Amino acid sequence: MKKLVFLLLFIIALPSFAAERQFDIELIVFKRTVDPEKLSESWPSAMPPIDFTNVGTFENSEYRQRKGVSIRGYDEYQLLNQVERLKKHAGFQVLMHKVWRQGDNGKASAPKFRIRAGKDYSKSYNPDGSQKITFTDNSAGTIQEQTIDNPLYELDGELQVYVQHYLFLETTLDLKAPGVREVFLEDKKLDLTEAETDNNVQFGDLKEVSPTIQEERFLKSYRMEQKRRIRSSETHYLDHPLMGIIVQIRRVP
Repeated sequence: MKKLVFLLLFIIALPSFAAERQFDIELIVFKRTVDPEKLSESWPSAMPPIDFTNVGTFENSEYRQRKGVSIRGYDEYQLLNQVERLKKHAGFQVLMHKVWRQGDNGKASAPKFRIRAGKDYSKSYNPDGSQKITFTDNSAGTIQEQTIDNPLYELDGELQVYVQHYLFLETTLDLKAPGVREVFLEDKKLDLTEAETDNNVQFGDLKEVSPTIQEERFLKSYRMEQKRRIRSSETHYLDHPLMGIIVQIRRVP
């Protein structure tokens, strides 16, 4: 009888044993050193903002503790050779290389991290991508508009690894790069009511005036949005015309 009770308790406890699996996630994010405007890709002129609700950062120890996440040391990095090859290639630039450990939570409770790396464009561009205004002071020359903004990173987005029968990686990343866009400026229309009150005004062959098209510099976002099933201990590559992700998820013994 005692053996039967012990067996029943063991079977009931099996789900809790399974939930204690741990995984080490090694992530490399890199960009391609190419001009996006010279590629034969069709890019949207604007992207909807990424929803960062319930998204934490690697630097937030409270969030990591709540989600059961620990940052791993350099001695646990296993993709160093891949990073070195990327660094030696003129066509790539590594933006992030990180390893962390987490449990096998489902999508609803697994940690979701904000990924930020690369250049900080906040001194030259606004969060909406528009170029910051400069004004001229005759006594001091040209002065940049003085504002204090949050960092505007070259790479910004979110990434989540979770278990749903299998391991999955979901990512929404924006790579920002300066570019040029066309802005339509409407010409001021003639107020005929006011003009008709002046007897000296003569109307000839009036033609419709087309709006003026002006080019301006702005910070454009190029989005990488993918969902990929990941096999444990295998190295996976997620591709994009302007960037890429190398990821390896290893089950902790």
